[in-house]
Amino acid sequence: MVEKTKYYSDFEAKKLICEIGKRVYNKNFVAANDGNISVKVGPNTIWTTPTGVSKGFMTPDMMVKMDLSGKILAGKLKPSSEVKMHLRVYKENPEVNAVVHAHPPVATSYAIAGISLEKPISPEAVVLLGRVPVAKYATPGTEEVPDSIAPYCKDHNAVLLANHGALTWGRDIIEAYYRMESLEHYALMSMYSTNIINKANELSCSQVSDLIEIRTKMGIHSGGVPPCEEQPNQTDTSKEQLIEEVVRKVTAEILKKLK
Repeated sequence: MVEKTKYYSDFEAKKLICEIGKRVYNKNFVAANDGNISVKVGPNTIWTTPTGVSKGFMTPDMMVKMDLSGKILAGKLKPSSEVKMHLRVYKENPEVNAVVHAHPPVATSYAIAGISLEKPISPEAVVLLGRVPVAKYATPGTEEVPDSIAPYCKDHNAVLLANHGALTWGRDIIEAYYRMESLEHYALMSMYSTNIINKANELSCSQVSDLIEIRTKMGIHSGGVPPCEEQPNQTDTSKEQLIEEVVRKVTAEILKKLK
């Protein structure tokens, strides 16, 4: 039996959007009026944030209700032009019930550099995010933006927007927001380990496989599998060392006879 999707009420959705907006703003994931958030309240209906308003100072009466075709159903203000991204995610992946767009500094820096976040350096990142690709650059507010993210909506949990920011989604607004938090944390760890400490020990394929199994048990079937390399076990290493030692000794004997 397929479990019926439970949607937020209008009251809950608007209140939660304001709460997540404050969190996004207080964590410096956005500046000024940046970012946008949306939540489904039905199979074809969402509440979303208005344009021109700081995410840290929103009130429920500012929210805008829309259907998935982009038609405004309720609200005194206009929605952000970037709501097109949200609508595309919902269209491409019906299991998504909330979307968060922000400009977290470190993750956005990776987006500016055109570097995807996919190295398996953290168990939490593998489980909660998986691979985070970079969508090609598109002018904000245009149809190019939803077109650029469309290939990633079904099989990923987040995407970096080239020279722009980041987009995360989830089965509810908390999951969508947590993925934004996890994305910035992952980007920060990646920056420190690869560019400041200059050393990052990546998880092996078997370790990644174990984490993917955990992820599946948690009901998360998207994210992809980060690229990995199987690390040789101790026995293999010992054999290689023995072979190298034999080759070295044989070579030394041959050179001695040639003198």
